[in-house]
Amino acid sequence: MITKKPYLISEIIKETPEVSIFRFKAQDNSTLGFDAGMFVMLYYKNPETGEEIGRAFSLASKPDDQYLEFAISMIHGRFTSKLDTAKVGDIYYVTGPHGQFKYDPNQNKKVLFVAGGTGVAPFLSMLRLIEEKKLDTDIKLLYSMRFTTETIRKDELEGYKKSLKFEMTRSVTREQNVPEWDGEYGHVDAAMISRHVADPKERTCYVCGPLKFTKAIEAALVELGVDKANIKADVWGE
Repeated sequence: MITKKPYLISEIIKETPEVSIFRFKAQDNSTLGFDAGMFVMLYYKNPETGEEIGRAFSLASKPDDQYLEFAISMIHGRFTSKLDTAKVGDIYYVTGPHGQFKYDPNQNKKVLFVAGGTGVAPFLSMLRLIEEKKLDTDIKLLYSMRFTTETIRKDELEGYKKSLKFEMTRSVTREQNVPEWDGEYGHVDAAMISRHVADPKERTCYVCGPLKFTKAIEAALVELGVDKANIKADVWGE
């Protein structure tokens, strides 16, 4: 039987028009051991009926943080509607960590991160770990979103341009000709990757986002000659 551990919401941050950052602390103040990139199952238990609903969320916090952090799109689904009305101090339950989408700081010296929407969450965990350990990792991030207002942790990501060997390219899919936008327009494809990453075949490529997005990026990377063994994907949805 899987033990679900109680966690308390310690902070809720309205990050973008549709995404909120949630931080949870274990009720017993313990920390969770995991590798950057992994996810946990988060459960809500109805205090009146005892009914449980759960959903997988990637961890944005780094492995030794005192809290678990998630970037959650408030889509008013069965689970997120509970979070939409949640408040600090509410109890949720956690199992995990789970998954094989892991960053290995000893192996991956050159990486390409490709994120779709809240798929940037596991990359935040990886970037925070890289910064904490003062690693010399060569990092390229391609970050796709629908609108220019949807960059999650924008200031933090911009800061990594100074503290790490890090380059970020953002692209929006539902806007054109936005004043002061310094990114791309359209979906990430092989041509866009080529414009910003001269050596994709030399990198371990991590892709995280919805299924359609992830499949398209995997195909683009293969088109550019990246070995499938060097492509790691984390997928959700249909």
